[in-house]
Amino acid sequence: MITPTLNYVTSVFFDVRVKDVLPEVMSGLGISRPMLITDPGLKDLGILDRLGVDVEAVYDQVQTNPTEASAMAALAVYVDNGCDGCVGIGGGSSMDLAKVVALLVGHNPPLCQYAFIHGGVKKINPSLMPPVVAVPTTAGSGSEVGRAALVSLDTGDKLALISSALVPKAAVCDPDLTLSMPVGLTAATGMDAISHCIETYCSPRFNPIAESIAIDGLVRGWKNIRKATADGTDRNARREMLMAALAGGLTFQKGLGAVHSLSHALGAFVKKPLHHGALNAIFLPHVVRFNLKDCRQKLQIIAGRLHLDSADELPDVLAELVLELGLPTCLKELGVTAEDLQPFAAKALADHCSATNPRAMSIDDCMMLYDAAL
Repeated sequence: MITPTLNYVTSVFFDVRVKDVLPEVMSGLGISRPMLITDPGLKDLGILDRLGVDVEAVYDQVQTNPTEASAMAALAVYVDNGCDGCVGIGGGSSMDLAKVVALLVGHNPPLCQYAFIHGGVKKINPSLMPPVVAVPTTAGSGSEVGRAALVSLDTGDKLALISSALVPKAAVCDPDLTLSMPVGLTAATGMDAISHCIETYCSPRFNPIAESIAIDGLVRGWKNIRKATADGTDRNARREMLMAALAGGLTFQKGLGAVHSLSHALGAFVKKPLHHGALNAIFLPHVVRFNLKDCRQKLQIIAGRLHLDSADELPDVLAELVLELGLPTCLKELGVTAEDLQPFAAKALADHCSATNPRAMSIDDCMMLYDAAL
């Protein structure tokens, strides 16, 4: 019987070519008729053909920000094919959609009733959900070990469904599956992982174990994001970035902060799909500067681990990293205007991540941070 590399939060199979164990992992979970959930690009790259899985059904229309409509469409494919488990293959969007489909198999729509901020945790019954296996092909979201699924609802809001029942039963993390990531996506997902590690470390909740994992993931990400972006064939850099992403996901239970509040709210912007990692990269320097006064001790520890003299250097150093990686440095570069931002400050404040930002926030603070990032 195969044994996982890790068993913290869930079973994690992590190594080069570990994708080969996927059929055995599914069998051990009782999945005989899987539905694979992925995006069109990965299907065209032939990623599904490399997994050695007998496929009963595929939903391959996952977009940058999964929607309630796509979840219902995927659910129809699942039911029509008599599937008994979901395998999310790709970035956070594919893995999150796999979780949402698994939820809908035994729970009635609409999805909004299961959102965390609407008291949805108590409405999610794990016994009604088929197993989910996560296979990340990007190194950023941490969704492969996360208890949340982010989805843009029919109401127009992008909200989190949060429950331990949403944690995948297994994560199969193979650095080789990340080798095909283009430069921009490598950089954006890598900054997503770095933002997770910084925000979870700075969260005021007490969880020293999670903090240790967050620092480890941050250092790995910091040392390797430039290498992975400059040379996508560098297997060691890819491996380290995948572990950095995993570390960020393993610390989610400690809570995130304003970077993610701002990103989650703006992720529902219907005029233009905005990549979550790219948004996090833009917001991170501004939020770190905003939190400095209330989180100086932890930010000083972070600065020390990154070989900086002072926490005061962090905002500028992070901004320089984003620029060096070739990512957008402001919202205007993504086509967002000041007028577009007006409705999102209240939504950002209401986001579940605002509660664990180290500095208390107001609507005015959210608007100020949006304006600073514009």
